[in-house]
Amino acid sequence: MPPNTLAQSQTDTGGKVAERSTVLGFVTDADSELAIREGMSELVPSIQLKRASIRQATAMLRKLPSPEVLVVDITGEDAPLAALHDLSEVVEPSTRVLVVGDRADMNFYRSLTRDLGVAEYLYKPLAKEMVARMFGPATLQRPVSSGALQGGRILAVSGACGGVGTTTISANLAWYLGEELKRHTLLFDPDIYTGNAAMMLGGRTGTGLRLALETPSRIDELFVERAAQPVTERLSVLAGDEKVTELAEIAEGAGRALLAALRRRYNFVVADVPSSPVPVYRELLMLAHQRVLVMDPTLASMRNTLRLLALPTGPDQVRRAVVVLNRLGQPGGLTRPQIEEALEMPVDVVIPYQPRQVGQAATMGTPACTASGGFRSGILALAREVAFVADGAVIVKPANDGPFGLGKLIGRISGRSE
Repeated sequence: MPPNTLAQSQTDTGGKVAERSTVLGFVTDADSELAIREGMSELVPSIQLKRASIRQATAMLRKLPSPEVLVVDITGEDAPLAALHDLSEVVEPSTRVLVVGDRADMNFYRSLTRDLGVAEYLYKPLAKEMVARMFGPATLQRPVSSGALQGGRILAVSGACGGVGTTTISANLAWYLGEELKRHTLLFDPDIYTGNAAMMLGGRTGTGLRLALETPSRIDELFVERAAQPVTERLSVLAGDEKVTELAEIAEGAGRALLAALRRRYNFVVADVPSSPVPVYRELLMLAHQRVLVMDPTLASMRNTLRLLALPTGPDQVRRAVVVLNRLGQPGGLTRPQIEEALEMPVDVVIPYQPRQVGQAATMGTPACTASGGFRSGILALAREVAFVADGAVIVKPANDGPFGLGKLIGRISGRSE
């Protein structure tokens, strides 16, 4: 069967014709099942997941048609390479095999992807964004974008409408990534006139941002280092405070040039991007690796959320915007079931209404997530969604040190050879 055969392929089993699944997965725990389901649901039309070990999966696949893409879990397996070799005896050569497990060493990763021909391997704990980014290209038979893997990660946070708490969430997310996870992080506010992201963290503004937007040819790593203002050892802000009577002439492509320089300097860039249809704002939204859309429990916010979710995704975005429902429980607001019914989808992150804690923190120029409670829990949940974070640590991505899935064939796992 040709490798590009789609899910319409059928095979005869016991006199009955069974449809071939697009993605069939066997995992051993609920958290991994949820991450895989949510991470791949936007990429493929059909995904079936079962709770089983690789040995149990091999036994079941003897009686089932081989899927286009097979996900197996080798967690706890004493002889994972032997188990995968046994699996290769029961699946068709065209099946693309994706593996999850609990081993994090690079030599094991190379053995799977180069020697066995496994399409991709991820180790637990899984994050659905990581699943989408790394399993997505293997599932769709597309190359992994090298630009998405090299350099820091751009997170664009925008609001469904004004006043929903976008800047508060951006600032607190940046603080958490920089201070608690110890990653070099920049809070970037492209609104050089009325932006107040720097004020949320007690940071300073400068003239460097306007200069960068007007003359992108001058942007380099030294320029970025001087323009960004340090807040702490691992956290900086890049923001302006220009007079509203002076119109800046933002050059075409300035956003792209600036983000390219920032990615070489920082692990994470959290951009507080207004939703206004200004060219540089739209450019930043398209170039981000992940968008975050903040809404509050109001009718106007819900309407605009539906409109903004319809925006096309950028080249390095493997999933839709993460929807954050902020201020849930505010007086007169809609309930979560009402909002999810109208959106026809669940919200990804919920942050409760805590006006006193958030208001005091904003007034003092300190992050609200330093205090325990629902707001902090919401920021941690957001970090897990967008920044490969699990259990208070950053999940390290596999190094991009060679072609994925190109290796000599053992058994018939991938149907490809070196």
